[in-house]
Amino acid sequence: MTAQTPVSSSQPQPLSFPPSQFAKLAPRSYLHAHLSPPNGRRPSGRLPSESRKPTINTGSLTHCHGSAVVRSGDTAVVCAVRGEILNALDVVDYKPATKPEELHQRYGGTSARLDASDPDSRQSARMEDAEEMACLNLLVPNVELSTGCSPSFLPGAPPSTEAQSLSHRILTLLHTSQLLSMDDLRIWYHPPPSIPTETSPPLPEAPLSEPTSMSLDVPNEPTSEDTEDNALDPEIKAFWTLHITLLVLSLSGPLFPTLWGVLIAALHNTRLPKAWWDVDAQSVFCSPLISDSKPLALNGLPIAANFGVFNAEKDGAGLMSSIQEGDAGKQRKWILADPD
Repeated sequence: MTAQTPVSSSQPQPLSFPPSQFAKLAPRSYLHAHLSPPNGRRPSGRLPSESRKPTINTGSLTHCHGSAVVRSGDTAVVCAVRGEILNALDVVDYKPATKPEELHQRYGGTSARLDASDPDSRQSARMEDAEEMACLNLLVPNVELSTGCSPSFLPGAPPSTEAQSLSHRILTLLHTSQLLSMDDLRIWYHPPPSIPTETSPPLPEAPLSEPTSMSLDVPNEPTSEDTEDNALDPEIKAFWTLHITLLVLSLSGPLFPTLWGVLIAALHNTRLPKAWWDVDAQSVFCSPLISDSKPLALNGLPIAANFGVFNAEKDGAGLMSSIQEGDAGKQRKWILADPD
């Protein structure tokens, strides 16, 4: 008998990739596989309508008037707010004004401040404040991306176009949202009231031989009504200019919602020192006591959010070929909050 040698039949094994490598090779197919039932979640485990949960820390910096650090996913941003004094005389074409209607007429306001209990009056006052801030350039935001936060932004590089665009976008949103009030940024000088002095008439001369009794007229003490009538109008001597620095430490995913969130947190943490005008020194002085500082009165709490639409029907041929003919009735479009 002749021995028969066994013949080994080798079958090709299917290729398999780990999830991390599959996500890099075909990210859209990878996302569609997770969003499709029965999973219904993104690769990060979040639902389509679920955003990242931010971590907020305030008061992290000591050499500024307000600060905050916000981390959302792998994106981390630190914000510092520092107030600097702008002398009113350093403003071009500045003319002292004391009445609110004069202030808003000069800076393009449409009406004077009315009763604060009227909603239309409050809205008009906020619009006038935003116009005055934009005219005086009292808000100066600056976004720094050249920190090595991602391979696209090398440390030490000049400001990129994206950083300048984000800075301008934040400045525009600060004005349009009417978040800040000019009452927190004006430094007033209230001069003491001028009290008129009353002089008594000269005493009549009487002969020495005839003794007379004389009564001296003592001037009356000034009353509160006299003080109010002779009170001088207050003047605006300076303004607070807020320099807002946003430093991106790590970048992964949408950036603007994190930038705006850390800005709001830093403004809530900001306390400006008590400032007054000294007549003798002709300068503005600030109190070093923290108890004398005053927080900013913010109007509302505006937020920023990103949304994206994932359409499986408009993807590449690789994804369309993976969709079976029997899946024609299944969902092909999703609205994703805070896209990855």
